[in-house]
Amino acid sequence: MTQNTKIRGKSYEIDMCSGPLFSKILLFTLPLMLSGILQLLFNAADMIVVGRWVGSDALAAVGSNGPLINLLVNVFLGLSVGANVMVARFYGAGQKRELSEMVHTALLTAFICGVFLIFLGISVAPAALKAMGSPDEVLPQSVLYLRIYFFSMPAMMLYNFGSAILRAVGDTRRPLYYLSAAGVVNVVLNLVFVLVFSMGVAGVALATTVSQIISAGLVLRCLMNTQEDYRLDLKSLRIVKSKLFAMARVGIPAGLQGAVFSISNILIQSSINSFGADAMAANSAASNLEGFVYTSMNTLQQTAVSFVSQNYGARQYKRIGTISLQCIGLVTAIGLIMGNGMYLAGGFLLRLYSEEEVVIAMGLRRMAFVSCFYFLCGIMDTLVGCIRGIGYSVLPMLVSLSGACLFRIIWIYTVFQSNRSLDTLYLSYPISWVLTVLVHLFCFLILYTRLRKKNA
Repeated sequence: MTQNTKIRGKSYEIDMCSGPLFSKILLFTLPLMLSGILQLLFNAADMIVVGRWVGSDALAAVGSNGPLINLLVNVFLGLSVGANVMVARFYGAGQKRELSEMVHTALLTAFICGVFLIFLGISVAPAALKAMGSPDEVLPQSVLYLRIYFFSMPAMMLYNFGSAILRAVGDTRRPLYYLSAAGVVNVVLNLVFVLVFSMGVAGVALATTVSQIISAGLVLRCLMNTQEDYRLDLKSLRIVKSKLFAMARVGIPAGLQGAVFSISNILIQSSINSFGADAMAANSAASNLEGFVYTSMNTLQQTAVSFVSQNYGARQYKRIGTISLQCIGLVTAIGLIMGNGMYLAGGFLLRLYSEEEVVIAMGLRRMAFVSCFYFLCGIMDTLVGCIRGIGYSVLPMLVSLSGACLFRIIWIYTVFQSNRSLDTLYLSYPISWVLTVLVHLFCFLILYTRLRKKNA
């Protein structure tokens, strides 16, 4: 391998363990943020197309599937968090053999999980949607959308695990390029399948599936062509038990946390379903808009995980405190600016999804409680990323499940039952975020102080 080849291979990576941090955090975060926004545009394009050219029932069918999809997928996607942490740790420590074994174990695990999710999603979709109280006029389209969508699971898993590996070594630009290409294909196919072939929700599901396959193929091609130590060799694909367990120790608690969050969101979605199709459509449109704020903030959690993990592996413990402060400051600014900006422009933005005034009004009610206070959720998730980066995954899971999920479930069965209104339901979000942020901050300060003393 020539020196020039080495330089080209390294050009996408970021040195997280030395030099100034803030500029590198921005360089890492901005492509990651754009990648997350592009992923959301997949779903937004689906919803806008069906909402404007098929109808509110189709919009409700596509949008209300989110909590159920997240419930079934998040446990497995949590393993990609474990892969990110362990790859970053081995890379920071310069452990080449362990790094290679981790990469091949993670990608084979991703494919197996994706195949399993096809059968799981197709088999449980009708019963789960009925249990959520989906109205009869929405249910058939919801089932059809889910059954097609779940065929994209192997591709989704491979893309997310592959992107996690690239993030772990500081590369967030190439996943952005690949998502850009797939996003263009998704939008074009949405319009073709719905407007030309009149396929309705089946068309948008099929378009999303094709775009997921494209993005996964590009990420795998990238990993196979690199000359670095994280290179993918298909002949070397195997599951190394020690690497699987290491990935699972971090990833399973992260996945369970996401799954239980989804359970609380399913209960909230079920409560919203009781207000009818207009409330479902409004909630779907508003939550899709808020998703752009959440995704932008969540990049700081992923940044914190990668930077903290690499510096932990390199025993650069002092830098961990600086990383945490800078990530929390950035996520607070992003949440306040984007969350409140999204609410102020909510009337115009919601009209992109539906022109029905009742849907727009109900969507703005949700955004007043959720979008304006979303920065609290960003701080909570960033603290979780910092704690996971130093090797603790069960603790943030327990705190998040108690402070957010359990609290919301209790809220639904107590406060909401005594005052059944959408405002009461949405109020549970900001209150749960405040409680959870305070506990996470207390835990991180204790763990970081202990780490500094151990280093001294």
